[in-house]
Amino acid sequence: MEIQELTSVVEKALEEIRPFLISDGGNISLVSIEDDIVKVKLEGACVGCSINQMTLRNGVEASIKKYAPQIKKVIDISSVI
Repeated sequence: MEIQELTSVVEKALEEIRPFLISDGGNISLVSIEDDIVKVKLEGACVGCSINQMTLRNGVEASIKKYAPQIKKVIDISSVI
């Protein structure tokens, strides 16, 4: 899968999980995809949430891997930016 198609698939997966994050006062945005690793930025209430890593693994990563099984992992770079 080429990067443009992969980006589209990942965005589709994020659209699936985004309403749940927004309902809790947060959001998520795609930063990049490099070497089958998706980098995202958690926003709003998600940044300081005590369960954001669980949401990232069980929600975001699971949703992305459903559409793009070649993705190895999803990492949050909110604290880096």
